[in-house]
Amino acid sequence: MHEMIKGANVGLTSLSTDVGSVMVSLGWSSPTGEGDADVSVLLLTADGRVRSDADFYFYNNPVAPDGSVQLLGKAPTAGGSEDRITFDLSAIPPQVERIVVAASRHEGAGFGELDDLRVNVADASGEGLLRYSVEEAGAVGALLFGEFYRRSGDWKFRAIGQGYGSGLAGLATDFGVDIDDAAEAEPEVTVEQAVVEAAAAVVEQAVPEPAAVVPPRAEPRPRTAKKKVTLPKVAKKSLAENDAWRTARLFPASALKSDRERETRATSVLLSVMTQVPEFGRRLTAGFGAPAGRMETFTEVTLPNGDSPRRPDGVVRVERAGKLWTALVETKTNGNALRQEQVQAYVDIAARRGYEAVITLSNDVELDGSPLVEVKTDGRRKNKVALWHLSWAEVTHQAQMLIRHEGVANGAHAWLLQELLHYLQHENSGCHGFQNMGPAWVPVRKGIDDETLCQGDTRAVDVVESWERLVRQVCLRLGGELGQKVLPVQRARRGAEPQARRAELADRLCTDGKLDAELRIEGTPGVLALCADLRTGKLRTSIEIPAPEQGYPLTWAKRLVRQLDEAPADLHVETLVDGDLGGPRGTLERLRPEPADMLPRNGAQITGFRLSLFRGMGNTRGNAESGFIRSVDDSVDRFHSSVVENLDRRAPRPRQPVVGAAAG
Repeated sequence: MHEMIKGANVGLTSLSTDVGSVMVSLGWSSPTGEGDADVSVLLLTADGRVRSDADFYFYNNPVAPDGSVQLLGKAPTAGGSEDRITFDLSAIPPQVERIVVAASRHEGAGFGELDDLRVNVADASGEGLLRYSVEEAGAVGALLFGEFYRRSGDWKFRAIGQGYGSGLAGLATDFGVDIDDAAEAEPEVTVEQAVVEAAAAVVEQAVPEPAAVVPPRAEPRPRTAKKKVTLPKVAKKSLAENDAWRTARLFPASALKSDRERETRATSVLLSVMTQVPEFGRRLTAGFGAPAGRMETFTEVTLPNGDSPRRPDGVVRVERAGKLWTALVETKTNGNALRQEQVQAYVDIAARRGYEAVITLSNDVELDGSPLVEVKTDGRRKNKVALWHLSWAEVTHQAQMLIRHEGVANGAHAWLLQELLHYLQHENSGCHGFQNMGPAWVPVRKGIDDETLCQGDTRAVDVVESWERLVRQVCLRLGGELGQKVLPVQRARRGAEPQARRAELADRLCTDGKLDAELRIEGTPGVLALCADLRTGKLRTSIEIPAPEQGYPLTWAKRLVRQLDEAPADLHVETLVDGDLGGPRGTLERLRPEPADMLPRNGAQITGFRLSLFRGMGNTRGNAESGFIRSVDDSVDRFHSSVVENLDRRAPRPRQPVVGAAAG
């Protein structure tokens, strides 16, 4: 990979012959685990300005109509998160001479608070082409990481690293974006509203009104949110006579009996919806380097392979400008593991036939530095095959985000996604995500219990990896339900390799007997912490709330108790104070009548409050009612719904601690 310094430039064709489509990743980490930023892209003409506001891509305008630009959203990394963007450089309009890649922060936060600021560029196969690390960003609210620009018919990349103290508004204005005259967003509509509006449109066409003279007007500016169809918030009353009547489904799952039937049905259901709902299909394939174009999917495909033809579970093909992008699909359901020899055979076939990718799909969640399947590639072949993985949990998450929160183009697409979600979540589909902590779980728990587990035991590393997979799946599931970004926070030293970090966590598991995780939920005032204590068999979910900027400590305590009016009585409340001494603590049941008991009596300075819930941990490694995975899911759901959702969602800024004795 080509390492760049500030101001340097490099031609993409000098790094790879496959640069028609590239993926850009902007990454950073935060010492506190709470820092984040949002990416943006600007398409500029030769005069250094956008053609219109439509050339400004950000979280409310993430996809170009021609597929040349697509913001894919955030993905967790070892030390923080990264935002990914795909560019189809062959589809960039000829008037565009430069593509600026930037990021911005909110509410006065600066990039100097973040570590390991970097931009990576990879080709369509996923192979890294270049990397640029930004040094000393400073207290700026927006940052230009780099830009693509045309030179003699080819694309080059320049490392910039320039900051904007005026934030995103200043950056956008400098490039000609009119941010003050944006049209108001149109409201989302439900499936039922979409049907009513469609019927009204038919009536209007059938009864034409008298012609009217309409004065010419300027072309309207692009809207920041499009009118889309989402699921209704309240389900319609059923017409069934009793609960025994089952609603007819497009994708029935109740009759499935064998693993082979589940794999075949799940593959066909998913691939067919991908073609019929373009927003959904594009969202799943864009991260794999597929172009934006006409998509077709196939099942029951036979490919020649010597004396024993191979039959992948599916094939995805995308056509753009007369060129084909092809990926083979290998599917597993019901917790079955991917087989290395099978995936290796598909990679070899794809290389021989000039296909671009192999996509694996299973219940497992892949981790950085710990792939589910190791394959070898033939370096002598000109065609490079990328191996990508999807989990069923991620497929479900993307469908939930579209149908429940972001919306799709029309009512038919909404209905199809609703049917897909029902199928994926059916108990008989086999598409339930990560459900087993692995064979090392029971012996590691026993070793911790009888104090025979030693540092360096590889089984402890296996348990740490399973724990990370579970945490990432919890993030996907919760994010899909809430419609918000939920990312795992992984506090690690800058530059630490994932495998070295997991080995360190495994050694800590051997000595402390605990598995820890933190989830950053968009819009919440703190980080949700999760701790599984294998020695006591207890799960702890907690959140720390900073002390407000203004007011008196007693006022803070009373307000917190009011916010927790519907929280469980066994919620533990701890006052955080400056220094090593702990503050007052007690259950909510005891503190409700006397909020003043939350204030320290020794004059210690209050820095915040910690709220915690405890519950017993499941004994088995699976997702049964008595299982560990189920207990983790239930703990996070209960804590978020009964505690976090009731807190003030405006995160207070850091403040100087106030002496508790000053309460009035």
